[in-house]
Amino acid sequence: MRTTVLATTLAAASLAATALIPQTAAHSAPVRLGSCGAGQLCLWDEPEFAGTRRTHELSTIDIESCVPLPKGSSVQALANRTGRPVTTYQSAECAETGEFETYPGGGTWVPRSPYQVRAFKVWEN
Repeated sequence: MRTTVLATTLAAASLAATALIPQTAAHSAPVRLGSCGAGQLCLWDEPEFAGTRRTHELSTIDIESCVPLPKGSSVQALANRTGRPVTTYQSAECAETGEFETYPGGGTWVPRSPYQVRAFKVWEN
């Protein structure tokens, strides 16, 4: 009787431990970070750093000013290595009525934006 109870308890504990271990999908591979140099804001038109890449540097933009992307284009992945916070906007006018998100400047890679980015703003701090 004790052997049966002990075996049942061990089997239940083993199943419970297995259930707590996170399972990973066999087909999912880690996303490769897009190439983006120090001091740059890099924008890709497709998720996971694919498609055309555009780069911006502090010397070519006005700090704390809305920088709209070319009409008809949008960004779906980005890397912020400017050293400054960058806010991306769903609105081409940097309006806060649509979606927007601020990313730290120390090295932030976003493989899939939660919305189509149509403009951005680099902040002083």
